Amino acid sequence: MNTDALLSALNAHSPADQGEENHRNKMIAFVSAYSSGWWKRATAVGHVTGSAWILNVERTHALLLHHRKLNRWVQPGGHLDDTDATPCAGAMREAREETGIQNLRFADDVLFDVDIHAIPARPAPTQAGENETEHAHLHYDVRYLIIAAADHVTISAESLDAKWISLQDLVQPAFERSISRMAEKSLRRGL
Repeated sequence: MNTDALLSALNAHSPADQGEENHRNKMIAFVSAYSSGWWKRATAVGHVTGSAWILNVERTHALLLHHRKLNRWVQPGGHLDDTDATPCAGAMREAREETGIQNLRFADDVLFDVDIHAIPARPAPTQAGENETEHAHLHYDVRYLIIAAADHVTISAESLDAKWISLQDLVQPAFERSISRMAEKSLRRGL
């Protein structure tokens, strides 16, 4: 992974509000401090993840997944692999794996949103099949805008359900701020 390229993208990103600005600044500091492992799950305090804000072709609905482990509605995304050339590539891989939609394309290749969220401690299976504790840590999430040419979703084992939800509904207080912020951005930009 290219640390300078991610830092350049983060510096070029225009946050939508003060909360996102705070996330961006903290992410820049994190990536700078962990330049040789900011994407690795072994970086115990946290790591950069890649997510996809997937809109339908009409750009009226976003796809959310009911995450099995977190028990909440989130956009597709997850951990970066060493084989991902960039966080952007990791976000696309995760989007295809988690939704089964292969006909996806980037609206553009710039960051759409940045967020930092806490992942609680929980049991995690080891390769030997035993459980050990995955410690609480942070996900420094970089999000990319992706358009889906199809709307049929094949739910992966990581999710309990999937829904296309209107952007108008997503700006309501019932959704967590990081989701409503992306919906607001989409509506504001006339996407």
